[in-house]
Amino acid sequence: MDERRDRLQALGELLRRLRRDAGLTGKDLARLAQVAQPTISRIETGQLLPTPDTVERLVTALGLDGAGRAELDALLVRLREEVSRLKGGLAGREAANAARLRSGHRVVCFQSAMIPSLLQTAEYARLALAVGRDVEADDVAKAAAVRVEAQAVLFDGGREFSFLLTEGAVRTWPGPPSLMLAQLDRLGQVATLSHVNLGVVPWAVQVPAFPLHGFTIYDDTVSVVESLTGDLTLTDPDELAAHAATFEAFAGVAVQGDELRELVQSIANDYRKLMERLEK
Repeated sequence: MDERRDRLQALGELLRRLRRDAGLTGKDLARLAQVAQPTISRIETGQLLPTPDTVERLVTALGLDGAGRAELDALLVRLREEVSRLKGGLAGREAANAARLRSGHRVVCFQSAMIPSLLQTAEYARLALAVGRDVEADDVAKAAAVRVEAQAVLFDGGREFSFLLTEGAVRTWPGPPSLMLAQLDRLGQVATLSHVNLGVVPWAVQVPAFPLHGFTIYDDTVSVVESLTGDLTLTDPDELAAHAATFEAFAGVAVQGDELRELVQSIANDYRKLMERLEK
């Protein structure tokens, strides 16, 4: 609790400094950002964690550059994770992830073992949250619902999404083959969106690096690595550069377009054969 209070105060001090650097009073900032002046006051005094919408309004009003935005985002990410832990359970963690998604404009995701959360069907999401974990069914259901609802950002043409998966991620099945056939259909649908890039690294090519873990980069300022017990949030420039370089390396050997459709169709055929064998 003390850690969260300290971070809220640090956020308030940062906003106050950014506002003064911009030559604005609290009243000026409230007017430009179109938020209530008491909201500005409560944030600056460490009493309020702003919503993603408020953050975007403040960033625009302050005219923040990349460095200023990165400093603000780093604090906000840690605060939202703390809020998630206080809420408890998977649903709280998913709510924090959803807030991060709503505030992001460019999302870059690499996964080597599973379908990215933004691309999961409802049933895949439920199993991804439950399989191998000692969790309550009600918490899983709520978390899956939050995860699926957050996918609405995919249809916002003003954002940019890039996804890379290994073939292993597409061939790892947490449920029956019919589940994966539905999941493959979902991938095909998303791939048709003009602001979404989707690629798969086939088994037939040599990988440029060992895919030790997946990661999601938000607006080139934060990279999040999901683990069984929580998310690891990275903001160090060298770590971000390493993840970006890894993504580009895998992108260089991934298939897209017609080649992707052929690969997905081949994998779908394998799942159909598997389903036939299991039904005998």
